[in-house]
Amino acid sequence: MSLRETTFSPDFKPQPYWWDASPQEASGETDPPRKTDILVIGAGYTGLHAAIETARAGLHTTVIDAEAAGWGCSTRNGGQVSTSVKPSFGALRKRYGENLAIAILREGQASLDHVTDFIRTEEIDCDFSVVGRFHGAHTARHYDILARECESRHPGFETGAYMVPRSEQRLELGTEAYYGGAVFPRHASVDPGKYHAGLLRVAREAGAGVVSHCAATDITRTATGFEVTTPAGRIRAGKVILATNGYTGNLAPWHRRRVIPIGSYVIATEEIPAALMDRLFPTNRILSDTRKLVYYYRPSPDRKRVLFGGRVSLAETDPKKSGPKLHAELVRLFPELSDTRLSHSWAGTVAFSFDTLAHCGEDRGLYHAMGYCGSGVGMAGYLGARIGRCAAGLDTDPGAFGKRRYQTRPFYTGSPWFLAPSVAFFRLRDRLGI
Repeated sequence: MSLRETTFSPDFKPQPYWWDASPQEASGETDPPRKTDILVIGAGYTGLHAAIETARAGLHTTVIDAEAAGWGCSTRNGGQVSTSVKPSFGALRKRYGENLAIAILREGQASLDHVTDFIRTEEIDCDFSVVGRFHGAHTARHYDILARECESRHPGFETGAYMVPRSEQRLELGTEAYYGGAVFPRHASVDPGKYHAGLLRVAREAGAGVVSHCAATDITRTATGFEVTTPAGRIRAGKVILATNGYTGNLAPWHRRRVIPIGSYVIATEEIPAALMDRLFPTNRILSDTRKLVYYYRPSPDRKRVLFGGRVSLAETDPKKSGPKLHAELVRLFPELSDTRLSHSWAGTVAFSFDTLAHCGEDRGLYHAMGYCGSGVGMAGYLGARIGRCAAGLDTDPGAFGKRRYQTRPFYTGSPWFLAPSVAFFRLRDRLGI
């Protein structure tokens, strides 16, 4: 039998699992207006949250997207909602001082609170659940690092996290592959497709116009704001919000030099027996680990499939090629799934920043929020809402993520030539337990 026959199920789809329940809109028939107060470029979490704020403030708001609304990572992620800050308190304090380090971590927790409150207040049916995260230590040394971080209880890290030793790991996860780990009880899970569909509904009900399949190809400053070129014509806007994250491209060269687009790959298994799911994932938590090339995974909302994501190739690749590689890593963690085939395999483009933190800001009416470093389910909506309030004149402070210089590197133009050697280097570190 071929690799495809042994790895993929007969009904395999090379698209996000979430699209089964929330198909992409196939409109593109509506033309954008010739003039608007606020033009939002990008109809994912960032753009729609921003648009809700500006529309509810009474500003004529238009959202455009090059593809279907939510076609990017807003419906391609793993549905894990965390506090979205990768560096530790110690690393942040060394870089920025204690006050800003605390502010950044508190903003991370605020992003989790924001998406939780938003989903509940707007009554979005998206399988949202506070299940907690188990963060596995891939070496004994990394377990000790996690333990020290949990014990520190410093300001800004008030998460209620606690350690689970390897001797008790089976109570959390049916594998011996980790050396124990940390549980973050406030982290949550969501169906990204349903969440985006609900968010799109709320934005339209707020009065925002959303035009899909309408790519912005040029942004030009004018005496009264901006003129944005699209295939459907030019749009005059008082202010522009750039909400493109990993899909920024040539439209905004300054921003493109500050994001590192990286493919993240995800698979969904075919349905597995309930007893096996209960044995492997007894707590229904979302899961990740301490590797530099992190794996993230979880049961599907109906607990019938396993969703497993990560980066398994040095360069960008076809999800049909990444699928078997991810499947091999899944089986390494859970040998019981060796005969389980894949029903879906897909990819999305996340945006990293050189300082591994999100950024938001404004330049004479051009606003941005981006660089979520693979943890954007909560942070994208939170910073989108904050930047939307700033654009609406409701607030002047974008928060801690707008208080740092947005770094780039000499000669970097947005094409990460260094990605393959970096992935190889981090893969070696992970194997050596460094």
